[in-house]
Amino acid sequence: MGPMPYADVHARSVDDPEGFWKEAASAVTWYQQPERALDSDRPPFYQWFPGGELNTCYNALDRHVEAGHGDRLALVYDSPVTGTCRRHTYAALLDQVARFAGVLRDSGVSKGDRVVIYMPMVPEAVVAMLACARLGAVHSVVFGGFAPKELALRLDDARPKVVVSASCGIEPNRIVPYKPMLDAALELSGHAPDRCVILQREQERAELREGRDVDWDAAMAAAEPAACVPVAATDPLYILYTSGTTGKPKGVVRDNGGHAVALLWSMRNVYDARPGEVFWTASDVGWVVGHSYIVYGPLLLGATTVLYEGKPVGTPDAGAYWRVVSEHGVKTLFTAPTAIRAIRRDDPSAALMEKYDISSLRALFLAGERLDPDTYEWTAEKLGIPVIDHWWQTETGWAIAGNLRGLDPMPVKPGSPTVPVPGYDVRVLTPLGEPCGPGEEGAICVRLPLPPGTLQTLWADDERYIASYLSAFPGYYLTGDGGYLDEDGYLFVMGRTDDVINVAGHRLSAGAMEAALATHPAVAECAVIGVADHLKGQIPRGFVVLKNGVTTDHDTLRVELIARVREQVGAVAALKRVDVVAGLPKTRSGKILRKTMRGIAEGADEPVPSTIEDASVLDALRSTLSG
Repeated sequence: MGPMPYADVHARSVDDPEGFWKEAASAVTWYQQPERALDSDRPPFYQWFPGGELNTCYNALDRHVEAGHGDRLALVYDSPVTGTCRRHTYAALLDQVARFAGVLRDSGVSKGDRVVIYMPMVPEAVVAMLACARLGAVHSVVFGGFAPKELALRLDDARPKVVVSASCGIEPNRIVPYKPMLDAALELSGHAPDRCVILQREQERAELREGRDVDWDAAMAAAEPAACVPVAATDPLYILYTSGTTGKPKGVVRDNGGHAVALLWSMRNVYDARPGEVFWTASDVGWVVGHSYIVYGPLLLGATTVLYEGKPVGTPDAGAYWRVVSEHGVKTLFTAPTAIRAIRRDDPSAALMEKYDISSLRALFLAGERLDPDTYEWTAEKLGIPVIDHWWQTETGWAIAGNLRGLDPMPVKPGSPTVPVPGYDVRVLTPLGEPCGPGEEGAICVRLPLPPGTLQTLWADDERYIASYLSAFPGYYLTGDGGYLDEDGYLFVMGRTDDVINVAGHRLSAGAMEAALATHPAVAECAVIGVADHLKGQIPRGFVVLKNGVTTDHDTLRVELIARVREQVGAVAALKRVDVVAGLPKTRSGKILRKTMRGIAEGADEPVPSTIEDASVLDALRSTLSG
């Protein structure tokens, strides 16, 4: 008997969420079974699995060891920047986590206390996260290397009892000292933690402040292992900050029960992953993708997760991903389209891919930004395996739309992440809240209640949660993205609604113009922004990065690109200017900083965002943008 048809599973999840998710919850080990799946007594604050008690760390580690799988590989740490590779079995990882939970307990951390983790991509970051979960403490991971001001904002909001950090992070060509940035953040912050636990890395050791800072290794040597603490399913597991429009970060709150149930369901049904297989998410633990699919998802399933301290190119070359796949027998790889575009730009013929045996790889999943059809076609052709676009957000914690490999894989439509995932009742609405017809663009929303694993609220700010996500269309969660559903029910996500360009009253999608530019064979990457215009309100401007080795005449190329947009989007797009640039400014998670580019182009004194990966790219672009 084959998998159930997608349509039947999705319909059941929407029509009977109680029955659907009660069934899914049986895959989790509970100390106390939940009374019911959904508590809808206090809308819009829905809660999943009320009355249930569990421990997320127990589900990720202890239960696999107790089932006799202690010798199975849990975590592979592959670090080209330090030239090291370490492997941790489930039993060894459990030992480390229980011991570090003892360190935190000895530092006064107990259920409900917050711990901020400011770490590079090292196994100790995973150990710290799981140790918090073990105690019922609430972790908040801040991307390693974030600027002191941004870290201070998060310290003030979360008010942690302990901060866990490291002496440094390591980039391909430089050492990034973390401790001075942490010290500066603590000076700026109005909140003082009781203790800072610092992992000393040999590449750069930090000065410890007596009375506040303790050495990771010394603390571990002195600690007794701590047992799992049962928590309510509705208790918070973590806070993850995402940028807010006011400049004050929004602390997305994830619960324990719904999170465990949803991630475990997604590992099997979205990713078709199995216990014991190697699952590699090439992201960072500082982002939601790292929380869900480097740390929790694979370990809840009993799979092997890869923690990679390196880049898609430059550590040492564009064959880095294929080496990792080959050496560790990776079955499923999940990364961002920007990583694939960087690999393609450096190795357009995929010659480096041919150096490695990547026959273990069953599927490539991409998320984090729109997957343009051109990148999809190149990747699918070179790899010869399913390339799966899927779409989700920090707020949701797992996919809103995807092609469900473990359920009922569907035909791919390039440019679409396929269909709404079971649990998500996705609607596209007009500004008046009416449903859009097939192919008609509008605001992508999800009918409440959101499924398990999604945000419960914003940390200490219920009002902002409602104002940010639930007030635009009562009864719906506003994703902030625009797009449409086609006649087959496939979702097309065209970009943030603030990336809609309003040209003389015509609302045009920047994503549609970018899709047209990306089809040109000379273009590696592109961005389209709307710039204020006194006559038309806004006019679009395009920016393209060329593939390595392309030496085409720029004037001829501009004419071709403008003609392409006119042909594929229409003359109404009014794209008259396309600049060829060396690079596009991006966040560390690979998102293009369109809002910053737009501000500079309009003459604003835009600050360099704390999330930027390489500020020199933005500096190099300033004269072009302001020209």
